[in-house]
Amino acid sequence: MNFKKILIAVDNSTCSEKAAKTGYEMAAKFDAEIALLNIIEPAPTTVNPDFTLAPVFMEMYDNSEENSHMLLKEMEGKYGHGIATTYLTVLDTASHGILQQAEEWGAELIVIGTHGRTGLYHFLMGSVAEHVARKSACPVLIVPNKSEI
Repeated sequence: MNFKKILIAVDNSTCSEKAAKTGYEMAAKFDAEIALLNIIEPAPTTVNPDFTLAPVFMEMYDNSEENSHMLLKEMEGKYGHGIATTYLTVLDTASHGILQQAEEWGAELIVIGTHGRTGLYHFLMGSVAEHVARKSACPVLIVPNKSEI
């Protein structure tokens, strides 16, 4: 396999940092380009009595978009080493956003970290990585949280 477009899904966690490191290492080996993706999950909407969105929500989204860009820039700075990188930030649920962006960008591989949760938490919350792996049209590399940076 020769991957030329690798999408790396990141958030502000150590497991996604490990995924970014792994994804960039693969990109260097395959001479691939990277898309760093950060999903901003929608907050519960606060509605005013006149049925308009509360300004707090819009302000919070603007702030999240700014934080997302800083996170992506930081990941590229740590691991990019000159590899062509596209930043993607979307407001969506994690698994749906990853799958949709991978398809739109034309990813040939998705790299995602996993928190490695088990038991009741996993049963109740599910796993984004697991869902993406089951539904993705391209291969998915799941980087466990137990690996070292």
